[in-house]
Amino acid sequence: MVKKLKKMAEAKAANPAGLLDSQLAGAVKASAQQIWLAGMGAFAKAQEEGGKVFEALVKEGVSLQRKTQAVAEERLGDVTGKMSAMAGEVTNKAGASWDKLESIFEARTAKAMSKLGVPTAKDVAELTARVEALAAAVAQLGGDVKPAKPAKAPRKATAPRKAAAKAAAPAPAPAPAKKAAAPRKAAAKKAAPAA
Repeated sequence: MVKKLKKMAEAKAANPAGLLDSQLAGAVKASAQQIWLAGMGAFAKAQEEGGKVFEALVKEGVSLQRKTQAVAEERLGDVTGKMSAMAGEVTNKAGASWDKLESIFEARTAKAMSKLGVPTAKDVAELTARVEALAAAVAQLGGDVKPAKPAKAPRKATAPRKAAAKAAAPAPAPAPAKKAAAPRKAAAKKAAPAA
């Protein structure tokens, strides 16, 4: 095509203007026709192969999706594992803190009960052993003593047992009446200045 245009340009330089114009116009027309036909061929080929290209692109997309999904699942598995490990660590730390708090509570409760004079289980066991030893010694000397019963765990007292215990216990002596409080009030009134 370019060669034809060059030949025409050379012929135009050698020939008169009219002949050249018609040849140039014919060459341009032929060239335009070829371009048009090439475009039509490309369009037809694109239509034929368009479906194939589309299917190829779909296959490529499915392949890419599978790969990305596999990578995402792998990453999700890694993250899940890390989160489980972190949750385990937090649980262990919380358990350790809870155990420490429990031991502090037990120590302070034992200290408070000791200050109040409440005997511990160890104290009760020692006393029971001493009572049994004393009972055995008395029995050897010839006395008729029953061995002490092993200590039982204390039970919560119910209302009827409390009432029965109060009825069995001797009534305490009545406390002397407090009559001294009344004279103090009278003395306080006398000491107060009249308003």
